[in-house]
Amino acid sequence: MEFCMQTSCKYDGFNIVTSYTKPSETFMVFIYKCSPLEYNILVKDYHIDCHCWRKDAAFDMKLFEGKAIFKGIAIGNVLFYGAKEETVTRTAITDAAAEVKRFEDAKEKAIEELNKLHDDAVVKVGEENAAIFEVHAMLLDDEDFSDAVINAIETQMVNAEYATAVAGENFSKMFAEMEDDYFRARAADMKDISERVVNVLLGKSDAASFDEPVIIVADDLLPSQTVQLDKDKVLAFVTEKGSSNSHTAILARTMNIPALIGVPVDPSWDGKQAIVDAHSGCFILEPDADTLKEKEAIRKKDEEAKRLLQELKGKPNTSLDGKTINLYANIGSLGDVGSVLSNDGGGIGLFRSEFIYLGRDNLPTEEEQFQVYRQVAETMAGKKVIIRTLDIGADKQADYLGLEKEENPALGFRAIRICLTDTDIFEAQLRAIYRASAYGTVSIMYPMITSVEEVKTIKEISARVREGLKKDGIPIGEVEEGIMIETPAAAVISDLLAQEVDFFSIGTNDLTQYTLAMDRQNAKLESFYNPHHEAILRLIEQVVINGHKHDCWVGICGELGADTELTERFLQMGIDELSVSPSMILPVRNQIRSSVAKCD
Repeated sequence: MEFCMQTSCKYDGFNIVTSYTKPSETFMVFIYKCSPLEYNILVKDYHIDCHCWRKDAAFDMKLFEGKAIFKGIAIGNVLFYGAKEETVTRTAITDAAAEVKRFEDAKEKAIEELNKLHDDAVVKVGEENAAIFEVHAMLLDDEDFSDAVINAIETQMVNAEYATAVAGENFSKMFAEMEDDYFRARAADMKDISERVVNVLLGKSDAASFDEPVIIVADDLLPSQTVQLDKDKVLAFVTEKGSSNSHTAILARTMNIPALIGVPVDPSWDGKQAIVDAHSGCFILEPDADTLKEKEAIRKKDEEAKRLLQELKGKPNTSLDGKTINLYANIGSLGDVGSVLSNDGGGIGLFRSEFIYLGRDNLPTEEEQFQVYRQVAETMAGKKVIIRTLDIGADKQADYLGLEKEENPALGFRAIRICLTDTDIFEAQLRAIYRASAYGTVSIMYPMITSVEEVKTIKEISARVREGLKKDGIPIGEVEEGIMIETPAAAVISDLLAQEVDFFSIGTNDLTQYTLAMDRQNAKLESFYNPHHEAILRLIEQVVINGHKHDCWVGICGELGADTELTERFLQMGIDELSVSPSMILPVRNQIRSSVAKCD
């Protein structure tokens, strides 16, 4: 793009004549060799009032900015996936009992659908991400919701569809008006489950079907909608609403599909050709030939890069100057172990054991837990498996535990606080883990630590468990014990904590939200939420220094572990291990092998 001062001129192709006004004067500026993309930049970034003459329809191309959730390039036609808001008619009924039975039958079918969605999601995106459907099933089975629907049917003598829709809307509004961000997030869940029951009553499916690969564009996508889409026919996701930490965003990352949020979508885009550039965070509608060629070249480079990553299998995680670190994977179930091995993970740096506790009506027994831990240890064949003890509470609830609702559950009764209060639950889990340690290389990690006293109490309990197993004649292996550093308190006293444990694993997700005093799932805070904040990075470095002073190795198991923009800095800090989602193992290995660990 080139500029020159003119009072009048001719144009050729995409040349533009524009008036450019400064506070004191107005210029006529002739811009030539200007592409449509550059034209958009002029209008948006330079605030230039452009008047353009064109020979063809190239300027039908439009550029919209968004925030990238998962990087990549997608080119294809748009499928505008509108919310399935059925017009539910209020109909007078004469047989309330029959209508209540219709509702209860539809509710049971909806729960069956959710259970199937959970099972499908476990295969597609792992147990952790599939847990949302267990939450939906529990919400749908809630007595308050059912009572509200049945009461409307019986007192107003209205049809089940209408009663369900009204109850869903009321509950959604109730949650949306709550002060706590966790409960506000349940508003969308209530809308999702009530619409599911209405669809069952109306005999309609909530799954989208299409024959050709498409770019899914929507105002928002519910988790149930996302997971039902045929991954092989989805080129990208583009939504107006949502945050980078929403369930759908997490699913998109897990499914390795380019995605953008914050794009002002329009139903009129349906069927039009578009480009999703999730590298630069832009959505291009009706691109011109030059732009298509440019983005297709980038897409091909991405595909080649993925192919080349496969050649890294079996190679060490060693920097250019010779520093080698461990590269492990985060998992939520036995079903995730295959992905760890297929992506050449060196071990499991975080096994989220709480998902054994979710989606059921009672506590898992020691034997049930032992069988899961043993299978993981055996399958990993001697590679390290770090099991995090029960981390329930906040956004992961199990009704049978009888936990009271809290104004701020993220800062409430959760994780190690539950275990140290109800030691029977804790000891049963520890027994199962120690028993499994005889079948592989198993370590134990304790979450949400804030004090040395907590660690000492934990060590007393674990010693008692080991002694009990010894008396019972049950063999156990050598087990490292570590803690998660995910509170600022733990980071600040990490020099003291390092003297009590074998290792630290830094949970950057919670560490970031607690340090910045910012709910990471609150979409309104998206522009303020900065995981690269220098305060976070300084805390991480302080933890590494303090850990190493006392022979305590230090890893990262939070989202930042997979952030390749920070890989080199982590190496220079002296991080010993990174634990990431299985799909990110090879990209992070590639970054390690391209980095320099020693500071200049």
